Amino acid sequence: MLLSNRINAIEESATLAMAAKAREFKNKGVDVISLSLGEPDFKTPAHICEAAKKAIDDGKYFAYPPVPGYQDLREAIAVKYQKENNVPYKAENIVVSNGAKQSIANVMLAILNPGDEVIIFAPFWVSYDALVRLTEATPVLVKGTLENDFKVTAAQVEQAITSKTKAIIFSSPCNPTGSVFSKKELEAISQVVLKHPNLLVIADEIYEHINFVGDQTSMASLPGMFDRTITVNGFAKGFAMTGWRVGYIAAPKWIADGSNKVQGQITSANCSISQRGALAAITGDLAPTKKMVEEYHKRREIVYNLLKEIPGVKANYPQGAFYFFPDVSSYYGKTDGATTIKNGDDFCLWMLEKGHVSLVPGGAFGDERCVRLSYAASEKDLREALRRMKETLATLK
Repeated sequence: MLLSNRINAIEESATLAMAAKAREFKNKGVDVISLSLGEPDFKTPAHICEAAKKAIDDGKYFAYPPVPGYQDLREAIAVKYQKENNVPYKAENIVVSNGAKQSIANVMLAILNPGDEVIIFAPFWVSYDALVRLTEATPVLVKGTLENDFKVTAAQVEQAITSKTKAIIFSSPCNPTGSVFSKKELEAISQVVLKHPNLLVIADEIYEHINFVGDQTSMASLPGMFDRTITVNGFAKGFAMTGWRVGYIAAPKWIADGSNKVQGQITSANCSISQRGALAAITGDLAPTKKMVEEYHKRREIVYNLLKEIPGVKANYPQGAFYFFPDVSSYYGKTDGATTIKNGDDFCLWMLEKGHVSLVPGGAFGDERCVRLSYAASEKDLREALRRMKETLATLK
């Protein structure tokens, strides 16, 4: 009774695992501050909820939706990309799925064969590596450094490409580092891609609205890249709709068609009511989103300054998303007399047990020296969590 090799080749999601551990402690009555999940702590804006309620009351959306999503939602997403991102997508290029995670899985199942290689910019969102392995393709990690804001260079990409390389995947703004690739940086990478006729780019833009520098360039908008880019996006982060589970891809039609075929055999369509909420989100007022981003901006400053007060912790200055990815490796090898911190896993488990703060080990994101901290939490909780971290780490010798 053995599980398949492809399942044995992947790990449980580290973010979900740490969130589960934090819940275990909370259920025991421990006052845990959870900074592990990338989940907005805001409610979904009212106009989105009202649109979903109206859809229920109208009684028109009780049947299976079209597999790639309702036509009006796909058209609205295409218009958004035409106006905001300078990419000429049409409805035929859009496939709406049950979250951006399924969108990426659909694409990988549609384009990858066993033995193909996928270049993953590291640090990376934990599921990239696992989803590549599920297709029996091979992940190839190309690592950015803290000194370069964790961003991979075009030269590094060029060096990593082989005859087996089928795709490149990255996020900007990045989960877990908050880094944002500039137009100039993406142009340099695109020039490398264009030298290789069969190479595709999967550009994850799920955090595009949470961008503090205003320079959000879509890879698909660059010369020659429309036919080579699969854009991934969704409603979870920018609209506080994590539980609604609405993501999408925008891609060349042949890839959209392939993803649609995969989805049709696995989940069929995304929830009909969620799609009505998503339509209201993408066509409605962005004021609530901008208000959330202003709050994240304030929290970034608070956390950055508090991290600087903790001896031995090094962090970049994130330009987007709502994460810090501090290097805590100066504490590896230290002990409180009972426990010795050997790596990021030890660090996070020890911090949960002693400091009652939940973080995620950086190894799951491709960098063992770091841990991920989400500042999608209240200012009060963030200040208390950083106080606990500083106080707890001071007990290590």
